[in-house]
Amino acid sequence: MERLSGLDAFFLYLETPAMHTHVALTAVLDPSTMPDGYSFARVRDHIGSRVHLLPPFRRRVLDVPLRLHHPVWVDDASFDLDRHVRRAALPSPGGSHELAEFTARIASIPLDKTRPLWEMWVVEGLEGGRFALVAKVHHCAMDGASGADLMPTLFDLEAEPAAAEPPPPFEPEPVPDEWELVGQAGVERLRSFGSLVPLARRTGGAVAAIRRTRKVPDAPAGGTPLVAPRTPFNGAITPDRSVAFAQVPLDQVKHVRSVFGCTVNDVLLATCALAVRHYLMAHDALPTEPLVTACPVSVRAEDDHGQMNNRLSVLFTPLHTELADPVACLETTRATAAAAKQEHETIGPDTLTRWAELADPRTFSLLTDLYSRSGLADRHRPILNFVLSNIPGPSFPVYLAGAEMVRAYPMGPALEGAGLNVTVLSYRDSVDLGFLAATALVPDVDDLAAAVPAAFGTLLDAADERAAEVGHARAAR
Repeated sequence: MERLSGLDAFFLYLETPAMHTHVALTAVLDPSTMPDGYSFARVRDHIGSRVHLLPPFRRRVLDVPLRLHHPVWVDDASFDLDRHVRRAALPSPGGSHELAEFTARIASIPLDKTRPLWEMWVVEGLEGGRFALVAKVHHCAMDGASGADLMPTLFDLEAEPAAAEPPPPFEPEPVPDEWELVGQAGVERLRSFGSLVPLARRTGGAVAAIRRTRKVPDAPAGGTPLVAPRTPFNGAITPDRSVAFAQVPLDQVKHVRSVFGCTVNDVLLATCALAVRHYLMAHDALPTEPLVTACPVSVRAEDDHGQMNNRLSVLFTPLHTELADPVACLETTRATAAAAKQEHETIGPDTLTRWAELADPRTFSLLTDLYSRSGLADRHRPILNFVLSNIPGPSFPVYLAGAEMVRAYPMGPALEGAGLNVTVLSYRDSVDLGFLAATALVPDVDDLAAAVPAAFGTLLDAADERAAEVGHARAAR
């Protein structure tokens, strides 16, 4: 038995019939590298041979009686791999559009909480003879960074790795009885409340410090939640999801970064800002002020790597859709993103984790459900406009049962009031973007994804022009 952390449990409490809090990955794979050719059985058996290395994949969530404390993980004595690894096929022509539609259907269905909270679909019929792996895992079990860290557990570094040791026999631990759960929960709960007062003081002091900093004239600032402008992304959601994919070349992203002296994340933020601007203008819904995005940030320590749980915080940063000029957008993004990082450091990277530990399961779940059912997200100014995540992935090829992964599109959950999630993963020589949206708010999310290449192209053109100007200036000297 192992208790979920407050932050892990938070993603369970947040879930409603309309808001699914699983994360997803759609990986496109090339079977030409498989030593003995493709078969579903080979992929299934490969996944089954690695499950014992991924602890939450054979555990289920057990609530504490009366919900006195966060739930616990217990071994699932009836674990059956065939309930979690399934087979499907795309309709012709098996392109990106058909794969996105299939992924959207899978993302629209919540995970069964009576079983381990994951499933994988091996999807055949992709154009070019390829296949895909569409995976979803509940956010209570992992965040984006831990998913990337654990990719080598499921994937290999070569098509024909050395034979692994067979997994040991699965011997599930006995499930604790109710008295044991209640007794342990009561003791741990009382202990945790001792941190409430110092945590409240520290948080209040940090907020006051940020307010003082923001009073400096013309100083760049991070995003401010609860005052975001309204966009088509914001409102009450339903269970249905839409999905789309986009890519940009990583070497070109690094070229823009080098020319303008910013970070890769700044370039990606500006690219998204310009793409979203194009989308909002097409819908006659472009605000005159910046949007507010929530950017999950990994706070995973070195000794936390390889663990499947949540070690994250959130910083709020402006998205400068109000700026049409790509250079102005990028330079302003660089300044406000740096300010957002500084404000995040002031608040403290572990503040979200500490507050989540104190969350009351009954109250939080009740309020979340009430907020969703009442449609309150349609009646107030948005807390934020959407979630934007950037996850560093492997710079080298990885293989699933010998099949080389060609693309990897990550996706995070759409939220009540913020029905768009954009997740970015760098893999090898590309940056892959996964767009997941609540269909009720963003039925045409593929239009937004389609705007990414042109948006990035304006930044790349500006970088080439700047590089040429600098070259001429150096030649003149």
